[in-house]
Amino acid sequence: MADASFDVVSKVDRQEVDNALNQAGKEIAQRYDFKNVGASIAWSGETVLMVANSADRVLAILDVFETKLIRRGVSLKALEVGDREPKVSGKEYRLVASLKEGLSSENAKKVTKLIRDEGLKSVKTQITGDEVHVSSKSRDDLQAVIALLRTAELKFAIQFTNYR
Repeated sequence: MADASFDVVSKVDRQEVDNALNQAGKEIAQRYDFKNVGASIAWSGETVLMVANSADRVLAILDVFETKLIRRGVSLKALEVGDREPKVSGKEYRLVASLKEGLSSENAKKVTKLIRDEGLKSVKTQITGDEVHVSSKSRDDLQAVIALLRTAELKFAIQFTNYR
């Protein structure tokens, strides 16, 4: 029997993020507390730019955006907001957020160490680029690894792909 396997990746569905951004933009345009304050949220290259006339309103825009991301099934661990202190630019406050994609080699090593420390002898891990390939003869062991990784307190978003 061939080995069963899956990949541990950290990817963001760009379309879902775009949909969440558009929904947040619509809500900001319609909400009474954002009227006539120059509040907006939009893509700025590969980052998300939030603008308003006060620091509190920019943080409220971030909160609306995070709520929309959660509803669309995007992990907030994939959203990286530098410091949550809006920067002053003229008369407006700006906050920039970016999306983290791909497992860094450091995070991939954390995942493999977590799997190794679990003590499942038949499970093999291999780091390939920005993903971790996990294989085993037993599908039950792979299910145990998935359950372990889902309950682990990781500081980055993970998904499981190519389950065979």
